[in-house]
Amino acid sequence: MKFVDSVKIHVRSGKGGPGCTAFRREKYVPLGGPNGGDGGKGGDVCFIGDPDKTTLLDLSFQQHQHAESGFAGGGQDRHGRAGRDLHIPVPLGTVVLNEDSREVMLEVVAENPYHFLNGGRGGRGNARFKTATNRAPDYHQSGAEGLELWVRLELKLMADIGLVGFPNAGKSTLISRVSHARPKIADYPFTTLVPNLGVVKHPDHDPFVIADIPGIIKGAHAGRGLGDRFLRHIERTALLVLLLDISGFSEHEPWEEYQTLLHELAEFSPQLPEKPRRITLTKLDAAVEDEDLDALQNRLEAQGEQVFRISAVSGRGLPELTRELAQAVKAEHIRRQQEPPEAESSTTTSVWEDWE
Repeated sequence: MKFVDSVKIHVRSGKGGPGCTAFRREKYVPLGGPNGGDGGKGGDVCFIGDPDKTTLLDLSFQQHQHAESGFAGGGQDRHGRAGRDLHIPVPLGTVVLNEDSREVMLEVVAENPYHFLNGGRGGRGNARFKTATNRAPDYHQSGAEGLELWVRLELKLMADIGLVGFPNAGKSTLISRVSHARPKIADYPFTTLVPNLGVVKHPDHDPFVIADIPGIIKGAHAGRGLGDRFLRHIERTALLVLLLDISGFSEHEPWEEYQTLLHELAEFSPQLPEKPRRITLTKLDAAVEDEDLDALQNRLEAQGEQVFRISAVSGRGLPELTRELAQAVKAEHIRRQQEPPEAESSTTTSVWEDWE
């Protein structure tokens, strides 16, 4: 299935149905009076998190998402049926932004429905306007219009660990060894063109989700390589793992890769370099100079980094790394649960005002 992580759609809530102007006219019933019913309310627009979805591909073919309008009222005090609500299933981690202002309007992070737009209120029939001084009102209200706008849906994958590194740093090989994910693996740059997710199971800890994103190179924030469009997929992660190639066949030295990765993360979002992280020196099976590795590790540890030496091909160092990641993810989840909850802002937009 094609991976689509950004799509523009037009959403519209349903228009309220109009009320009815009618009078009771029955044999042997004098002075029947008004009996026009109310119109039905327009359908609401809701987003629903779907754990089985991993792409916004469906919505790229269904750009217009409109809720059903309410039905008109009828005579004999018959009220119109309300329009059906529109439920839009999206992958977990989807962010809804206003296309014009780029304001974040909603974030879908759970499976429950997220109410987004109210439908228009149905108009009142003439029976509602009968008073002691106005026995036969001959008017009714029209239904209120729904609200419509263009929104941008952007997917941010829900993962606990984000793998970050240069092309051919061994990210895909690593995720294929520690999980059941089977990304494409080859010996040329930019083999990974879309993010991949894998579930890592550890015998002594809870499972956690790891995300492999396409390689980052110097100048990615300015559009070089695949650019930084995939970095948003690691914004929700609890931990980052930076992979540095120590095989000696990389175009850049490991220390240069380390500095470049931190720079590109900071250019994309100041919060990314502040996330907890671990450093892995990859392709240990191809490294030859232990003295150089010791010097590099000491230099990284002097920066406060925790360093692991691994070979995803031979499996060397992987048990220690997965144990550390599982413990770090658990600790980060506990820390987040202890944080005071942020004040929630309402995401419901009303498209009508109450009539007196």
